[in-house]
Amino acid sequence: MPSSRLTRHLSITIRRSLQDAYAFASRPENFAQWASGLGKILPQANGEWLADTAEGQVKIRFSAHNPYGVLDHWVTPPAGAEIYIPMRLIANGDGCDLHFTLFRLEHMSDEKFEADADWVLRDLAVLKQLLEAR
Repeated sequence: MPSSRLTRHLSITIRRSLQDAYAFASRPENFAQWASGLGKILPQANGEWLADTAEGQVKIRFSAHNPYGVLDHWVTPPAGAEIYIPMRLIANGDGCDLHFTLFRLEHMSDEKFEADADWVLRDLAVLKQLLEAR
């Protein structure tokens, strides 16, 4: 039986200012450089984007540009309901922290949920590396 843990809060510290990190991470076309599950991202009309994934083509909506570090996005898989993915950049001294909330999907096993968390952490590490090398 799956555990009752339905949410994981994942975070990393980035040695770049919030403004620099946001300028890169808020651009949907940059997601393909670090979000390995999304593959190539193609812009579409009405603020929606498409991405080719292992499960097929998904629709993605991104939060509007904002001064608060909000990087939320919504992913709609080919055969499923829209998935909300909250992300925030928060100033931390000369750098910033990136917080990613991973919600456990209905009928997801403990093993799959942990694997998803590990995958997200790997992607966040890539984003950190990209930002700190800039």
